[in-house]
Amino acid sequence: MPMDATEVSETISNPDGGGDERFRKRAAIYVGALAMLLAITSLGGENAAKEMMSSNISASNLWAFYQAKNARQTSFRLAADELEALLASRPDLPPEARQSIEKKIQGYKQTASRYESEPSTGEGKKELTVKAREQERRRDRAERQDFNFDISIGLFQIAIVLASVSILSASRLLFYVSAALALIACLLSMNGFFLLAPIG
Repeated sequence: MPMDATEVSETISNPDGGGDERFRKRAAIYVGALAMLLAITSLGGENAAKEMMSSNISASNLWAFYQAKNARQTSFRLAADELEALLASRPDLPPEARQSIEKKIQGYKQTASRYESEPSTGEGKKELTVKAREQERRRDRAERQDFNFDISIGLFQIAIVLASVSILSASRLLFYVSAALALIACLLSMNGFFLLAPIG
């Protein structure tokens, strides 16, 4: 069946038979998928940033508590040492006074020892050190995650821009560049969630 003048004109202006239109539709779907991946990655980045900040605050608080415990422990030890020096320099003290001072010395030493380690409350220096270092590990892990997410988000945004331009210009080269950047962004996003490779 012969074509009319309009069909001949469309064939001349679009010789690939609508290939550009199919390309544009597929590229538009691809942009939608990139937008979804960008949203997921952004959520991961926000969570990592919150975890990093929260863990950093917790670690700082625990170390401050540790320093306060250390200062008080030192005070009790110095007080015990002073009383021991007093006993050594005053052999003429009455037995009742000597016994009272020895009891205070014992109490100071016990308190100083309790500040060193207190498993029942988890607030001894030893326990606080473990907790603070755990918070630091969590902070450092979240920091590495956040770095991966930041780079991934930037690459996803560039990929979306390039894909959008490729739709307008029907440029397959821009689309392939966008796809390459999106692939790298996907790998970095996965690494942000699971830290499979030491990046950042």
